[in-house]
Amino acid sequence: MMNWTDRHCRYFLRLISRRVGLYTEMITADAVRFGDRGRLLGFDAAEHPVALQLGGADPDALAEAAKIGADLGFDEINLNVGCPSDRVQSGRFGACLMAEPALVARCVEAMMAAVAVAVSVKHRLGIDDQEEWPALCDFVDQVSAVGCRRFTVHARKAWLKGLSPKENRDVPPLRYELVHALKARCPGLDITINGGITSLDQADEHLRHVDGVMLGRLAYEDPYVLADVDRRFFGERATPLTRYEVAEGMFPYIDTERAKGTPLQAITRHMLGLFNGQRGARAWRRHLSENAWREGAGPEVVEAALALVREGPRRAA
Repeated sequence: MMNWTDRHCRYFLRLISRRVGLYTEMITADAVRFGDRGRLLGFDAAEHPVALQLGGADPDALAEAAKIGADLGFDEINLNVGCPSDRVQSGRFGACLMAEPALVARCVEAMMAAVAVAVSVKHRLGIDDQEEWPALCDFVDQVSAVGCRRFTVHARKAWLKGLSPKENRDVPPLRYELVHALKARCPGLDITINGGITSLDQADEHLRHVDGVMLGRLAYEDPYVLADVDRRFFGERATPLTRYEVAEGMFPYIDTERAKGTPLQAITRHMLGLFNGQRGARAWRRHLSENAWREGAGPEVVEAALALVREGPRRAA
């Protein structure tokens, strides 16, 4: 979720669900070690539970980055072995590491030795010409042998040659049955499934076979789908905030961030899907898109967009 799940996005999503686990964008180990940690790793206490997702292939660098993240308060450290972008491949991390499970195991072992929080791995079924089931089993066997117990599996192969990153999210066929079979084969591991899940009903069906479900595009494009997660999957009785209350709940955060120099658009770009499927959704998106970039823009822009939604379809047309 590079360029998507930044701290503003995570704060917004946390207003919708108190229990869903949140992940940062993938950040390289060297960026954590040598970059602007306040900008890259800053997060609000309200975001917990939140995991830091790292990219890299050097065990020592990843161990150092993991410790930095744990010391800053992240609840989990995740190693991304699933991103297929060209930029990621050139840095020898992401999905290309599916071809080097022994190296991934060394990286994970070093990370686990450096931190007390959980270390997990996000990966694909395999890459390129690998036969999916043998490749998946071999990868998980080698990484779990060093003590890793949490795996998030994107139920597609990644084609590093011939498909763009966007195509790799859609073109390779989804093979959910392999992830289900992995859990059956390795009942002691915590297996989360990811990829192409478009509803909570689908998530419910997957949870008959695996331990968790990761939502990516669905949660970003239609974020209010998370409003029913706490009740449905965690047994919470509290009534979730309405869409209007979520938007209004962002006002203090926007004021605080604006005082730090954060432009409104950096926050509201994550809020565009809040009214997805509702009357006035188009007016909401349009007003935020056309006005959030203006100098000095603040909560009043969101308030005006809410007013358009309340006025209904005639004004929204």
